Amino acid sequence: QVRLVESGGGLVQPGGSLRLSCAVSGNIFSINGMGWYRQAPGKQRELVAAITSGGSTNYAASVEGRFTISRDNTKNTVYLQMNSLKPEDTAVYYCNAEFFIGNPGLTGEPPLASWGQGTQVTVSS
Repeated sequence: QVRLVESGGGLVQPGGSLRLSCAVSGNIFSINGMGWYRQAPGKQRELVAAITSGGSTNYAASVEGRFTISRDNTKNTVYLQMNSLKPEDTAVYYCNAEFFIGNPGLTGEPPLASWGQGTQVTVSS
């Protein structure tokens, strides 16, 4: 069974920083794209940042220049460094990963995707 486990959330004052981590565990062959999403109360889940297996990144306009996504492929872990946090960044943050259980060249199977359980980030004075 593949699991995504997030950590690093918490309460921080405006202007502060947090670093989120998401480790993927289980019997997987490889991981494609990884990303961070967030969902604030009463709002839809939205993409915050994403990173491909090759390291290409994209960000939501609202976090561009403040957040940085990175990944360590040796640890199957994705990170989100969040700086200059604002109250509007308050949300539950979820990581997502697309992965192959077996070698797609042999199995022909499409990638699967899974979500973490979420970690609360609260920005408040």
